[in-house]
Amino acid sequence: MTVLLIVLAIIAVIVIVLVVLYNGLVKLRNRIENAWAQIDVQLKRRYDLIPNLVETVKGYASHERETLEAVTQARNMAVNAQGVGEQAQAENMLSGALKSLFAVSEAYPDLKANENFLNLQEELTGTEGRIAYSRQFYNDTVLRYNTKIQTFPAVVIAGMMRFTPREYFEAEPESRDAVQVSFNEPPSVAGTPAPAPPAAPAAPAAPSVPPTDAGGPAPGTPPPA
Repeated sequence: MTVLLIVLAIIAVIVIVLVVLYNGLVKLRNRIENAWAQIDVQLKRRYDLIPNLVETVKGYASHERETLEAVTQARNMAVNAQGVGEQAQAENMLSGALKSLFAVSEAYPDLKANENFLNLQEELTGTEGRIAYSRQFYNDTVLRYNTKIQTFPAVVIAGMMRFTPREYFEAEPESRDAVQVSFNEPPSVAGTPAPAPPAAPAAPAAPSVPPTDAGGPAPGTPPPA
């Protein structure tokens, strides 16, 4: 009777452990889905802002057709992307196209002063910040999930219940780099030699000694008696 109770207790403990591990994996998987949904909301918000931005820029810089078409094409690719990896690649292309568009706008003072353009630029900047935050939360959750399904004892449940690794929503390295601006050194011109350092001041000249007459007594010699 005692042996039977011990066996039943061991089985109960194993079942409880398996249930806890399974529920933990399900919670992480659901958290990943929710994090991706938050990213999707912000991406759609950006897709809605881009057509208005393109139309505004077109009113002041219609001949910048190549840049405008690149933004529109990148947006369409992002909208139709499937899967996390393809979506991340499309979003990185769209971010690069938007950077080019804003760089072009620097050459048009009237466009930069346009209130609608400024509002759209501000909204896009805020949306980009929320996308970055959601991306970080999503990747952190994926890291926890992927680590858990690869470690014992959760790896046993993951294999039995087909919990598969998830992809990270990664940004390109250049999209994370900030522009470095220096106000301390003037810009250098190619082919212009660097200015030479100032010359050291000349040493003071030694005091001159007045010349003496040939055959005469040296200065300081007493006259003969």
